[in-house]
Order: sequence, then structure tokens, then C-alpha cells
Amino acid sequence: MEFQPVHSRKSAALRPNPIYPSSFPNSLNDIIHLLPDTVANQIAAGEVVQRPSSIIKEMVENSIDADATDIQVLIVDGGKTSVQIIDNGKGMSETDARLSFERHATSKIEKAEDLFQLHTMGFRGEALASIAAVAQVELKTRRKEDELGTHIRICGSKIEVQEPVMCPVGANFAVNNIFYNVPARRKFLKTNQTELTNIVNEFERIALVYPQISFSLHSNGAELYKLPQTSLRQRIADVFGKKLNADLLPVEAETSLVSISGFVGKPEAAKKKGARQFFFVNGRYMRHPYFHSAVMHAYENLLPAGEHVSYFIYMSVEASSIDVNVHPTKTEIKFDNEQPIWQVLSAVVKEALGKYSQVPTIDFDVEDRPYIPTMGTTAGVDKIPVAPTVAYNPFKTGTSHAPRQNSEWDTLYKGIENFRLDGENQHRGQKSLVDSSEEYIVNSLIGQSAQPDTSSLWQNGNTEDSEPALSDLVDIAQLPHFQYKGRFIVVPFATGLLLVDQHRAHVRILYEDHLRRIQEQKHVSQGLIFPELVQFTANENIAVEAILAQLESIGFELTSLGGGTYSVQGVPSGVDGLNTSTLLHDLVYAAIECGLSVKEKVDSALALALAQSAAIVYGQVLTDTEMSQLLSQLFQLATPLRTPDGKVVFQVIPHKQIEKMF
Repeated sequence: MEFQPVHSRKSAALRPNPIYPSSFPNSLNDIIHLLPDTVANQIAAGEVVQRPSSIIKEMVENSIDADATDIQVLIVDGGKTSVQIIDNGKGMSETDARLSFERHATSKIEKAEDLFQLHTMGFRGEALASIAAVAQVELKTRRKEDELGTHIRICGSKIEVQEPVMCPVGANFAVNNIFYNVPARRKFLKTNQTELTNIVNEFERIALVYPQISFSLHSNGAELYKLPQTSLRQRIADVFGKKLNADLLPVEAETSLVSISGFVGKPEAAKKKGARQFFFVNGRYMRHPYFHSAVMHAYENLLPAGEHVSYFIYMSVEASSIDVNVHPTKTEIKFDNEQPIWQVLSAVVKEALGKYSQVPTIDFDVEDRPYIPTMGTTAGVDKIPVAPTVAYNPFKTGTSHAPRQNSEWDTLYKGIENFRLDGENQHRGQKSLVDSSEEYIVNSLIGQSAQPDTSSLWQNGNTEDSEPALSDLVDIAQLPHFQYKGRFIVVPFATGLLLVDQHRAHVRILYEDHLRRIQEQKHVSQGLIFPELVQFTANENIAVEAILAQLESIGFELTSLGGGTYSVQGVPSGVDGLNTSTLLHDLVYAAIECGLSVKEKVDSALALALAQSAAIVYGQVLTDTEMSQLLSQLFQLATPLRTPDGKVVFQVIPHKQIEKMF
């Protein structure tokens, strides 16, 4: 069968409608014309092929649709130079192989109604045509019943070679020099490490859905993944490591609306960075913030602030109840019944947590009770004796109240367990009145029953709202202060109350110090008596190799043992007591999030991760000296108001606003 080159055959979608003349008059006033197929394919490629990882996704999904049981992916230079996908699927005939590169040529659907009953991964017939429009593609394929296969080479939508060839059953696609003919698109590709990270992400998403298929991934000749056919749980462990396997709880539910299965992480395995969170529906990976909130709702009050758990949720619904054609990448999916599915999902996760006793409980009947520290001071607070007040009637209506006797003063003293006296009995008469309004983090008034002179604090009763200048805050550490709830340092200020978040303040201070040391390469390494082994997944190891020099510059001494395992002989000074593996993983994920491409961004991300790991934690009781040092160091910085990631470090509650509350 003889075929014409793609560029000389007008697509059926672009042929003139029969109701119009077959030829159009050439007029100087005519400005609308039909685009050549090569240009139209490049435009379509802009939606389907965004980077090398897009090629991996589209072509591996085609291999899955071809009933392949073994799929190999080989890439060179992050996919920029070459992407090769080899499978043992059904293969294609000579005619099918040629037609597969035509736009909207597909074996998956025949009529519009089929779009709402999809049971395959690919269906639009745009992938191969789009890829061939912006790359050099070579295909070798053979069916089991054929003696010879077909070899096709196509460059920029132009057929260069079509001939019979000896080849194994299945398909072998090689995509070389992506965007070679669209330089404007190629220059926007990221570094090889970043593109490789994107490829690994796509590879993992597909491999997690099909444990019955063996997958392998090679980069520049090095094997990153070798995943045999196995169970779902074992596939998760093969991809992300055996440690994660021990932290997973199974979830399962069967309803008329949705079937849910998979695994969720134990609360104690939560982490701030690097949580593995995946949703799949009918075999497709999807992003769904609404369903994510359902999972997090089940963990309400079980996770520390800012921490996340891993989960792998697999949903099965009627194909007609979802629309997967919302976005070209097919990762955004519409559901007909989102709200009831949300409720089912949240209930299923809660059941799993309850069934496996993951909800924390305290047994007060056992002798070895857990120690529950109170956030307070070593100095005691004298409690005024309370005498019963017979005149007070809580059920009496009207404006009259009981006289202000000791019972009222006792109420003022409630909640001041964390009140720290500034000096030994220097401000013993000062008390804290804690307002319960949710509008404020904390509203505390410092005063004395004897009406002391407060002009130094309140500017002689001035209640005008004003923002303090940084120069006014330099000596703030000299003012009386106390710690509240193990989190805030409260200071009576000239225009109100100054509240400082102790953890964020320390993060801001440590960040400036670490960033300066990284830039000056003056970090000091502290040797470990016993070297520690740290294991990284293939995706994490890509980032480790990219930032290895920077990790060493900040004080880490790492030796690669192969397979993503590193021996740690030294760590930066100042991180004593921190878990080395957790710290390194946090640094790696901070680098991944910033893109790995710009050294300044990576330096900033590493400095922030180090600061967040080593900063004072919430609940840590501070001495007066420690609070004074923290305040002094904070307000000597040029930018003390926010942390490097934009969180507010301190707030001033104006005195005028406090007065309005009374």
C-alpha cells in the first residue's frame, strides 16, 4: 500500500465543506486561509507535548492500551536528546503504523458517545502526530502473526523512511531531539536534572497503577528503576522504599457510587516535606484538592501543624460519571458526584485510622502514665484566697453584678500558667488578663492593682494607633516580657502589645546566618563517631546528585555507596540532636521545590530548611535570658517582620483596640 507524505495530505478536518466552492478565488481582500498540516500539528503539540515527560506519559499509556506486560523506558540527557519506549504489546500492522501518526487517528473511539464511556488511557489520537511534529521519531513494530515488522522514520511530520524490518513483537519508539525545529520551545526546557525529575514523576504515577506490568527506567545508561510484576503494596515499597511500607494502613470500601481502595499513612509517620500523596480514578492519576481535603479532614487533630501524611487512594467509578477530557494532560477530572464521594472518602480513612488504633488515647489507669508537661515557669504565682460571695446570682438578669471581690480577681489569674516574671519578684504584682476572643492570637494586659506609673509603657495614656518603627524595636529586649503557651513572647509596648512567634523568629535569625555561611562557604563540619546510612529514592537521588556540592559546602560529608544510598560521616555544626536522615530529606525536597536550576534559589532553600529544622520548637520553655537574646537578635536584622517563606514573625496589638474590648 502506497502512502503520501503527511505534509502533502490535507487533514479531513481541514478540507473545505462541500457546500462551499471547491476552489476559493484569490482576492487581495481575503485574509483567512487554512494552515498547513505541519503548522497545525505544531500548534496541537503545544498542548500535548510540553516537555519530555509528556512524551513518556503519552507513549507509555499507549503501551498499556496495547496490553504490554513489560515496558522499558530509556532516556538521555533528561529526555532532551532521546526518549525510547520499548514494549511487548500487540504491535501494529504496516497500515496501522503509518496511520498512527495522523491527527485524530485512533482505535479507541468511533463516535462522540464513546468519549463518555472511556476504558483506555489514550483516546484522542493526537499524541503521536503531535510528537512527530516537533521531534525526530523512529518506530519499529510487529504483530505476533506477522513475519516482518514495519520501520518508520518521521521528522517534523515528514515521512523519511517506511520499510519492512525484522524486530520483536511489540513496539519500539525512539523520540530524538525534542523541539529541534521549534527553537523557541526548546530554550524553555529546564536543566537535565529538572527534566529527569519530571520524567520520574510521570513514570512513578503510571507504575503505581499497574503493578501487574513490569517497568524499568534507565537514564544515560544507568538503571533508576527495575520494577517486577507484583502486588500493589509491594509496588509502592519498590518505588518509595521499604520504610514507607511499614507506615501504611489499608483502606477499602465498596458502595454503589464509588469503590475505594489503597493505603494511608499513620499519623506518627507524618512529615513536613516529602509526603507521597496520590489519587487515581479508573486507572488514571489525577490532582484533586477537594478530595485531598477529605483525607486531611479524617486526620483532624491528629497531625501537628504543617505536617502531611502519605496516601495512595484508588477510586473506581462508572466511566460515564467522570470527564477526563477536561485538560490536555488529563490530570484534572470532573466528577458528577463530588460531594457524596468526599463524604465516603473521609469516612473510609477515619475507619482505617480507628480500626488500627491510630487515634491517640491516654490510659490514666496504668502506673506508667505519659508525662504531660505544662508550659509554665519555675517561678510560682501567688493565688489570692477566694471567699464565697453569697450576693452573686448567675441566674439574675439585669445590669447589676456582684461586687468585685476576690472571686473576680481569681478569674483574672486563670490561664497565666505561662506567665514568666521579669526578674526575681521585680514585677510580681503584674498579672495577665487573657481574652478569649478568636479575633486575636492572644490579648494580654499587664497592669497592677495599685495603679503603678505606666507612662514609660503607654506614653502617658496615648491610645493612638501607630506602627512602630524598627529603630524603636532595637531595645525591645530590655522591656518586661513573658512567654505565653510555649509559643509567643509577649512584650508590653508603647502603642500596645508586641507578640513574637518564637519559632518563626528563630527561623528568621538562623536563616540569615546559614545563608551567609553558604555564600561565604564558611560552614564547619562536625564529624560523626559512627557514620549513618541514608537511603534516597530514584527521584530524590537525582536532586542529591545535583546539589551534592552545595550540601558539602554547608558541612555534610557524604559518600555514595550506589543505589541511592549514602554514608554520612559529617554534618554541619549547630544541628546536634537532629535526625540526620530527616534533615537531609528535608534539604533535598526544599531543593526540588525551588527547581534545582538556579544556585541562588537552591542556596536560599537549603538555608531555610536548615533554619526550620534547627529552630526553637513550639512548646519549648525559654528563660528570660533566652527570650532577651532572641528579641535582640531578631530586631537587629534588616527584615525581621517575616520569615523567608512569607510568614509573619511578630504583631503589635494597638492599645486603642484593646480599650475598645472593654
